[in-house]
Amino acid sequence: MKTNTLKYFLYTGLFIFLIACSTKKNTFLSRNSHALSTEYNILYNGQMALDKGIEDVKLQNKDNFWELLPIERMQVNEAAMLPGDTRNANFQRAEEKATKAIQKHSMYIQGSEKNPQMDEAHLLLGKSRYYEQRFVPALEAFNYVLYKYPKSDKIYEVKIWREKTNMRLENDAIAVNNLTKLLKEIKFKDQIFADANAALAQAFLNLEQKDSAVAKIKLATEFTKSNEEKARYRFILGQLYESLGYKDSAFAKYQEVIDMNRKAARQYVIQAHAKQAGQFDYAQGDTIAFLKKFNDLIEDRENRPYLDVLHHQVALFFDKNKNIAQAKKHYNISLKKKSQDTYLTASNYRNLADIYFNRAKYVTAGKYFDSTLVNLKPRTREFNLIKKKRENLEDVIKYEGIAQRNDSIISLYKMSNEDKVAYFEKHIEKIKKEEAAALKLAEKEAQIKENQERNSGNSVQDNSKKATATENTKSNSNGNQGSFYFYNPTTVAFGQKEFQKKWGKVTLQDNWRNSAANGSLKGKDNDTKEEQLAEETKDVAKAEERFTPEFYIQQLPTNPTVIDSLSKERNFAYYQLGIIYKEKFKEYQRAADKLEQLLKNNPEERLVLPSMYHLYKVYEIIDKDKAAAMKSQIISMYPNSRYAQILANPNSQMAESGDSPKSVYENLYESYQNHEYKTVLAEINGAIDRFTGDEIVPKLELLKANLIGKLSGLEEYGKALNFVALNYPNSEEGKRAERMIAVDLPKLQALQLSSLDSKNWKILYATKDFEDQPTKVLREKIAKFIKERGLEKLSVSLDIYTMTDNFVVIHGLNSKDLADGITAILKDYKEYKVQEKAIVISAENYTIVQIKKNIDEFLAGNLTATPTQPNWDGTFEKPIVQQEQKPAQSQEQSKKEVQNKQQNNQPVKPSSGMEGQDSEFGLPPSPQMGTPGKKG
Repeated sequence: MKTNTLKYFLYTGLFIFLIACSTKKNTFLSRNSHALSTEYNILYNGQMALDKGIEDVKLQNKDNFWELLPIERMQVNEAAMLPGDTRNANFQRAEEKATKAIQKHSMYIQGSEKNPQMDEAHLLLGKSRYYEQRFVPALEAFNYVLYKYPKSDKIYEVKIWREKTNMRLENDAIAVNNLTKLLKEIKFKDQIFADANAALAQAFLNLEQKDSAVAKIKLATEFTKSNEEKARYRFILGQLYESLGYKDSAFAKYQEVIDMNRKAARQYVIQAHAKQAGQFDYAQGDTIAFLKKFNDLIEDRENRPYLDVLHHQVALFFDKNKNIAQAKKHYNISLKKKSQDTYLTASNYRNLADIYFNRAKYVTAGKYFDSTLVNLKPRTREFNLIKKKRENLEDVIKYEGIAQRNDSIISLYKMSNEDKVAYFEKHIEKIKKEEAAALKLAEKEAQIKENQERNSGNSVQDNSKKATATENTKSNSNGNQGSFYFYNPTTVAFGQKEFQKKWGKVTLQDNWRNSAANGSLKGKDNDTKEEQLAEETKDVAKAEERFTPEFYIQQLPTNPTVIDSLSKERNFAYYQLGIIYKEKFKEYQRAADKLEQLLKNNPEERLVLPSMYHLYKVYEIIDKDKAAAMKSQIISMYPNSRYAQILANPNSQMAESGDSPKSVYENLYESYQNHEYKTVLAEINGAIDRFTGDEIVPKLELLKANLIGKLSGLEEYGKALNFVALNYPNSEEGKRAERMIAVDLPKLQALQLSSLDSKNWKILYATKDFEDQPTKVLREKIAKFIKERGLEKLSVSLDIYTMTDNFVVIHGLNSKDLADGITAILKDYKEYKVQEKAIVISAENYTIVQIKKNIDEFLAGNLTATPTQPNWDGTFEKPIVQQEQKPAQSQEQSKKEVQNKQQNNQPVKPSSGMEGQDSEFGLPPSPQMGTPGKKG
């Protein structure tokens, strides 16, 4: 009977369970069964996964306290969730749980949802997609809740999340509209009310409406229940007040964050202290209280993760108060903490670079600027400014090095012998102290290493009782590797010195110790030992020699010509430094110091007047009285100079007189464009000497390099470009020359004369002067030939080749046979009888001849089988397959072909240069200021 009762009971329970599992029956049991299973099983686990994912997001998204913080810590990654990317496992799990709840427990019956947990399932689905930055699918999930569950108790929360998603999709105006309406609907001022105000504040911030954002953040701060949010909102309020210029209000808000103490995340408290420090009044503020406050913060163990920020603020304090030693100390301590804040690291390096720059330690400053650029975001305004400053520093480093070195040599040259000896004795004493300190340090480090090895050996012996031999070997090889004697170069160097002191230089051989101790080396070994002793004696003597003043005095130059050369080089360096400090860095006092020192050094005449003029310009900024005196001096000493005319009558507008650097350059460039290369080259040297020190000189030098390339060939062109790049590295022309050397010259040098056929040929006749009688006769005969034969496609140009040689060139020939036929007619027919030797050449080879000036190589027949024309990227095309050669025509057939070409007359086309050679030389179309070939 009991068995039957139990059986009936099991069947009844199973039947009820099956009825409860049905999603098609709208019964009390089904509804509550599915709701219970959804809430306390699937959604609970999904929410746990979502919370873990949010913590991951907060850890991954580090706040940038140098900028206005966003309301929400999640930062949008532009490259997020590309195809193939790994999704966050927690968000993936949350989405899977939400999907499972919807698929298995949804009770959508007769047009309505009967499971009351489905709205939360869709909300969880939308949140997981939102945090994965899949905003469009997230928006669909939130909109589904609003459409299907308008009476849900989560409706306000869903609306907030929908507008947060709209903001991520940059629909800020829509978000403002909807959130404003939502705030009117919310009846209770609770966490939902705080979240809605916070979301609306972010929308206002996105729209750059800071005043409106301030009001909403205040409400969010007042009604939120989260201390983390309170601290964040107060910090953002402080930033907003600071940006709006309300410094007192900002200071107060930062103080509210500090007063929260442990209720706030420590990062907000430390950054609030840093923000308050940024508002400190260094002129009238209480410096003692400031230092005490930050020293207490530094000593607090709780602040150890933030020592980089605290030491940076202390360094700024000392930097502002001109305590450079303490500022450097704290900047370096901040750097040693290896901050995760890259901009903080960049700020430390930048400030250290400025310190060294202001103290004229330019090499060190350059290194710190390099480190600054590594830690800054490229393509930002600050990055570009520091990069430009670093590039300008190259010239400063170069010329400061020249000035300091040459000054030292010249001052030593002028010393008496007694003064030289005294000077170098001090130098030797300094070297000895440095070497003694280094040796003492090496001995100390060697002793420490020895003690460490002894201790590690003892620990290995103790551990050997508890482990196998294999494990001991493994632990020695892994654990003691860092303390091994030969891994430390300092201890190795110290050991070598100690060994040589005791044993000398010993030959590597068996039983070396016994051989050296017993004197068993005989015959050849004795000779070797004597040689070693002689070498040791020589080494000792050489080492001791550097500790004598004579060793250094002998290295000083004694030739007056060398000293004069060093003096000129130093003076030019001083001049360049004065210009750089004035023009590039706006360091007017430093520029004045350099130019004043230059004038005291009795410089060559060409530097005197430009130096005085630039010094006058600097004095106009820093000392009006000195400017007036310098102006008077220039006018009285150089009354006919261009500078004196400018100073005497500043309204004369010399730029329009045709005598200004700009107008002179433009006239020269116009002549250059008209192919008057020889004339321009003769005039340009005088212009360079005349305008020494003016910013137009690099342009003139680059124009000169182009002319040299036109007239002297590729090799001389490279030398001229190198001169421009080395002497004007900071100018645009110098940088352009450097690019040409690196990119264009290798391509041009790779060009080779080719023996392949071509569809464009030329006939050359060499001449010295276009205007001499033989050349005029030649040109008349060619013109007559073209007219009588009606060859209108042929043209003639007068091409410059070098300073002394030129070509009369016939163009428009489509085959070599045709060119040979024309040369034969011009030579043999009695009405022409051209006696000059004709050179038949392809257009491709003619271009190379003009670039490389290698006509002799062409005439000698040094041609390659395949052309090597470079592509635009510097690579080379595959060899061109040579076209099938047609049988050579006889001379009579060529003459007949020419005679049968009845075409219209084509007059001779005069040309004074190489058409198209600018592009072949890799030159820009126009290096001038303004429109090519035009003034202004």
